[in-house]
Amino acid sequence: MIIIDKRKLIFKTGVVVFVLLAIGAYGYFKMLNLIEGPEITVSSPQNWSETKISETPVVGTALNISSLSLNDRPIFVDGKGGFSEKIALLPGYNIISIKAEDKFGKKTEKVVQLVLKE
Repeated sequence: MIIIDKRKLIFKTGVVVFVLLAIGAYGYFKMLNLIEGPEITVSSPQNWSETKISETPVVGTALNISSLSLNDRPIFVDGKGGFSEKIALLPGYNIISIKAEDKFGKKTEKVVQLVLKE
């Protein structure tokens, strides 16, 4: 009888350890986005591209953010984190800066360099 009780105890302990590890792993993966901080992806315009359009749209996504700015001007995202803003370019070399901050104070910046040819 003692052998059966030890087996039950080992089985129950194994199940509890497995459940605790599963809960911990689930929590870690759910918190991973918060731990990593804000993320910016610019889909248009491409870095170091040339354009002939003086008013160019800047399109992309920003995830895990509380604030977002384009050349230090606040912009807004939709429900899925997408943004689309037009920006006026000067002839020649232009720098577009997109900055994001999350609710924990973590910051990131994406810089796109663009050339306006006339």
